[in-house]
Amino acid sequence: MSDSRENRLPRGGRVVPVLDTERCYRAVAARDARFDGVFITAVRTTGIYCRPSCPATTPKRRNVEFFPTAAAAQQQGYRACRRCLPDAVPGSPDWNSRSDLAARAMRLISDGVVERSGVAGLATALGYSERHLTRIVTAELGAGPLALARAHRAHTARLLIETTPMFMADIAFAAGFASVRQFNDTVREVYAVTPSVLRRESAGRGPTPVAGTLSLRLPQREPFDAEGLLAHFAGRALAGSESVEDGVYRRTLRLPHGPAAVALRLGDRTPGHVRAELRLTEPRDLGPAVARLRRLLDLDADPVAVDELLARDPALAPSVATTPGIRLPGAADGLEIAVKALLGQQVSVPAARTTGARLVAALGEPLPPELAGGGPDRLFPSADRLAEHVAETVGGPARRAAALAGLAAAVASGTLVLDAGRDPAALRADLAALPGVGPWTAGYVAMRLLGDPDEPLVSDLAVRRGAAALGLPSDMDGLARHAARWRPWRSYAATHLWRATATPTLGRTS
Repeated sequence: MSDSRENRLPRGGRVVPVLDTERCYRAVAARDARFDGVFITAVRTTGIYCRPSCPATTPKRRNVEFFPTAAAAQQQGYRACRRCLPDAVPGSPDWNSRSDLAARAMRLISDGVVERSGVAGLATALGYSERHLTRIVTAELGAGPLALARAHRAHTARLLIETTPMFMADIAFAAGFASVRQFNDTVREVYAVTPSVLRRESAGRGPTPVAGTLSLRLPQREPFDAEGLLAHFAGRALAGSESVEDGVYRRTLRLPHGPAAVALRLGDRTPGHVRAELRLTEPRDLGPAVARLRRLLDLDADPVAVDELLARDPALAPSVATTPGIRLPGAADGLEIAVKALLGQQVSVPAARTTGARLVAALGEPLPPELAGGGPDRLFPSADRLAEHVAETVGGPARRAAALAGLAAAVASGTLVLDAGRDPAALRADLAALPGVGPWTAGYVAMRLLGDPDEPLVSDLAVRRGAAALGLPSDMDGLARHAARWRPWRSYAATHLWRATATPTLGRTS
C-alpha cells in the first residue's frame, strides 16, 4: 500500500479522508491509544503489524506503512505483534458512524455472516453482487470480504485458545475454519507461532479457563460511562430475560447456532475493558456474540470526538463535563428492541417493561439450566411465537396488539430484516411502512439496532423535557434547528437530554 493511499480517521466529530501518513505517524510516536482500532501500523523491517499505542520502540518513519484493517496488513504478509495484540482493541468507530456499503459489510462480517453463508450470502444480505461488493470493500478497507473474514476467524481462534480449555481441533471448527490444517496455517501466518505456543504465552494474563464459561475482556475507549449504561439497562430490563444486580447486567442471547447467556460486569471493570462471562451452546457463536455485545455497549465509539463537539454547546457543556464518555445503549436482538420500542410508544418505561416481561414469561423459551447459571432463564420470544400469540398475551389497545403481530409476522416471513447490516434510511422506511409504526419508533430502532449516531429524536417527550431543563427550545421545530449544531452526534446529544429529565418517559408525542 503506497503512502498516498487514503485511510479514514475521526477528527472533530466527523470522518475525513487522510493518509496523511504523517498524522498517523504522530499518533504512533505519541502511543496515542485513541487510535487503536482506527488504523494499523506495519513495520517493514520486522514484518510485524501493531496497534498505534504499541509499547515497543517507535520505528523510524521510513520503515512503517499504515493500513485501515488488520486484514489489509495480513494481505501484505505482515504478522500480528504478540506484545500489543493489535486485534485486542476496540473496533473502528467508522463502522457505526458510516452507513455505506463497506461499513455495513464490516458489521455483518463481524457477526459471522461469511462463515455461515459465504461471500455470496453476505452480498445477498447487502443487496449487491459479489463482484461489486468485493471491489468496493477492497478499495475501502484494503482487503476483500474473504480476507476480512479470515482475520475475524483468527481473532476468534485466539480468544478460544486463550480463554478456554478446548482441544485445538474443536477450536478450529468453532472459529469457522474448514479444517484443522487451515486453522494451524492461519494461526502461524497471523501470529508467527503455533496455537499451542499461543496458549502457553497467554497463561497468567487472565483468569484460568473454565469449561463451559468464557471469561473475556472487551476493550473500549476511555472515558466510558458505565454507570449510565447500567442505569439504562436496569430501568428497561425484562424480568426473565434480563437483570441488573450489584453492577452486573445479565441477559440471555439468541445466537445463530443456539441460545447463550452473558454477565457484563459494568460496575467493576478495569479501565479500558469490560469483563464479560459468556456461556454458549455452540462455541461457533463466540464471534457473533462478541460483535453483538460490543454494539450493545457501544464499545467502538470515539468518546473524545463526541465530547469535544457536544461540549461546544454551552447548554450541553455541563452535562458533558459531569458525564464524559456517554454511550448509546444498543441492541443484542433486533426483534427485541423493535418490540420494546412499540410497547413504549406512548407509555412510561415501567409500563412498557411490565408488558414486555409478560411476553417473556408467556412466550419465551426456557434456557437450559447449565446456561442460565442462576441468572435470567428465558429467551425473548421468537418472531413466530409473537406473531401467533402476542394478541392474546399483551392485552391493552387492539391497535397496539395488531402492530406487534404485524411486526413479528414481517420478521418471521423475512419481509423485514432487523440486523446490523441494514442501511439506516432503508430500515426506517421499512419500519414506517408497517401499520402502527411511526417515525419515532423507526428512528429509535435505527439508533439502538444500528448504533446510528445521528438520530435526533426531537419528537421524544423525554428529549424535549430534557431540552427545556437545560434552557434549550423544547418545541420540535426549534429543537430540530438547534440540534443541527450537534451533527453527526445527535444521538449522543439526545442521550444527554434524556439524562437531564428527572422522570424519564420513553415515547413519542404524536
